[in-house]
Amino acid sequence: MAKKKFYVVWNGHETGVFSSWNVCKKHITNFKGAQYKSFASKTDAEKALKGNYADYVGKDTKKIKLSAKELEKIGKPNLTTISVDAACSGNPGRMEYRGVDTKTKKQLFIQGPFKKGTNNIGEFLALVHGLGYLKLKKSDVPIYSDSRIAISWVKKGQCRTNLQFSKDNQQLLDFIKRAEVWLKENTYTTKILKWETKAWGEIPADFGRK
Repeated sequence: MAKKKFYVVWNGHETGVFSSWNVCKKHITNFKGAQYKSFASKTDAEKALKGNYADYVGKDTKKIKLSAKELEKIGKPNLTTISVDAACSGNPGRMEYRGVDTKTKKQLFIQGPFKKGTNNIGEFLALVHGLGYLKLKKSDVPIYSDSRIAISWVKKGQCRTNLQFSKDNQQLLDFIKRAEVWLKENTYTTKILKWETKAWGEIPADFGRK
């Protein structure tokens, strides 16, 4: 049985602590700059609501402890960037992805949910969407992803998934094809960077459902 989660919405159609993801989602859907995250207990959620979004999202208190030498080698993240991430309930399952400003956590774009998707596909689409977004904005800032698989797929110009497609996830397949065409027909100078989760915690674009 899945563990009970509580969802904090700091910025949305309605703010507060909610015990259902569906209710939480209703309060953040189509709300520009929505701020939210899940917590394992109601007590933690209520405490977080009294604090600031930035104090909780993009930080992971359970991240691996690294030595000072390892941390020095990795360095600190470049905050003048955008970050992308995906979330998937099941494998395959309902998948969505988004991009945010790394420093402010402001949501820049979001897509989904798509039926019968995978996290890797979402990470791939998020990266391509981010590249397209930055090119349209004529911005030269780098883009972060925490998925080595997605980064490799983008560099190869192909979503190398083994997922079986049907009429149930035709929309997702159409998005993948469009992304692959974009990579084929466009050039970009954007640097794609790997987000070092073990040193920096969860990527700022994380959906906060872990």
